[in-house]
Amino acid sequence: MSRVNAVRIHKNGGPEELRYEEVEVGEPGPGEARVRHTAIGLNFTDIHHRTGRYPVAQFPHVIGMEAAGVVEAVGQGVSAVRPGDRVAYASDKPRTYSQSPVMPIARLVKLPDFVDDETAAAVILKGLTTQYLIRSVHRISAGDTILIQAAAGGVGLIMCQWARPLGARVIGTVGTVEKAELAKAHGCEHPIIYTQEDVVARVRTLTDGIGLPVVYDGVGGSTFETSLACLRRRGLCVSYGTAAGLIPPFDLFRLNRMGSLDVSHLLFELAVDLAAPRARGSLCSFL
Repeated sequence: MSRVNAVRIHKNGGPEELRYEEVEVGEPGPGEARVRHTAIGLNFTDIHHRTGRYPVAQFPHVIGMEAAGVVEAVGQGVSAVRPGDRVAYASDKPRTYSQSPVMPIARLVKLPDFVDDETAAAVILKGLTTQYLIRSVHRISAGDTILIQAAAGGVGLIMCQWARPLGARVIGTVGTVEKAELAKAHGCEHPIIYTQEDVVARVRTLTDGIGLPVVYDGVGGSTFETSLACLRRRGLCVSYGTAAGLIPPFDLFRLNRMGSLDVSHLLFELAVDLAAPRARGSLCSFL
């Protein structure tokens, strides 16, 4: 056993519940490696774990879901990674606010030299999320017009950058002029400032009144109704987050009356499980 520093919560609550303290980390077993972190990513998911919206298994608990670092030690029989390898990962459970955790090697992605640790830690979870959203849940094709709620956010910016080269026409919602400029610089052809414009009306104008085949909504709360109203007949609303709050109770029969719409609601744990296996072995393999 070694002792390392970590940030843990002992109960759910505000930022004051974050505690920087020593924790024990064991030796890796079969199929595991111990990783010394050089950078960790920060996500809204971390807030959900801290507040209790996404419950943790027990207290006290280290939070955090993505990181990069160097392999310190490996368990018996492990050959996929070796001590000294640079790796990044999106975790299957909270654990990354720590100097050195033990990880299943199935989660580890070797880093190429041209990707620095901070970039890898900042984007791997968001990049994998984007991958399953636009290549699996709804496979974007050339000529598609899509709407991304919160286009200037972490997932939103990656989605804009990825969807545009695939030939999609990207519409995105943002809250400020500055965010509109940021989203446009990263591939969002039509940023809509929702504090100044009617999102549904603008989408209808941009689509000649038809609506959209798909809306990606990681905001939740009040945006859900807007997302549904932007869809064409048999369109799909992909709900993958609740940054603005939980989606209120909803009568599914309304989807029929609104044009036989579909809704796909994906939990974070499912997102990681769907996406992570595609990235094993190389950070570039899920592209």
